Amino acid sequence: MPSLLAILKDDIRRKARWCYQSESRRAIIKTLCTDGTAAMVLYRLMQWSHARRLWPLAMVLNKFNAICCNCIIGRGADFGPGFVLIHATGVVINGSVKGGSGIYVEHQVTIGAERHLSPSLGNSVFIGAGAKIIGGVRIGDDVRIGANAVVVDDVPSHHTAVGIPARVSPRRDSPATDSMRIAA
Repeated sequence: MPSLLAILKDDIRRKARWCYQSESRRAIIKTLCTDGTAAMVLYRLMQWSHARRLWPLAMVLNKFNAICCNCIIGRGADFGPGFVLIHATGVVINGSVKGGSGIYVEHQVTIGAERHLSPSLGNSVFIGAGAKIIGGVRIGDDVRIGANAVVVDDVPSHHTAVGIPARVSPRRDSPATDSMRIAA
C-alpha cells in the first residue's frame, strides 16, 4: 500500500498535469495554490486518519474540509491514487463511495447513496460540473460523465454518459487517442 505522502504527490502531480499540462516545479507550486487542492489534501489526511481508526481526527478533518473548502466527502469514501478535485466547491460524496485511480471531479458534483446503495467508480473517470451519480450504480473504466448529467444506471467502460437522465453512448475516441488530459 502506498504511503500517504506518495498518494498526495500523485494526486498533486496529476492535478498539475490537468491544469497546466506540466509537472514542472512551477506547475506544482501553482497547483498547490489552486482551488480544490486544499480539499484534496484534507480528504487524504481524513482517509489516512479513518484507516488508522483515529476517528476524532478524521471527523475534525471532515468538518474542516466542509467549512473551509465547501467540499463534503464522507469519512469512509475511498479513492485510489490520482483523485483530483479540479474545483472543490459544492462537491458532495457519500462515505460509502468507492473509486479507482485517476478520478477527476469538477465542481457541484454529487456522488450519493440511494436506499443505502452507493456508486462504485472504476479507473480514469472524469465527472463534469454539476453531474449527479446516484444509487448503487457501477461506473466502468475510462468513462466520461458530462456536465449536469444525472446517472442512475450503470455506465460501461469506455463510454460517455450525458443528459437527464443520462444516456450512455460509446466513446468516439479510443483510450490511446483520447483528447482529454486524463492520464492513467
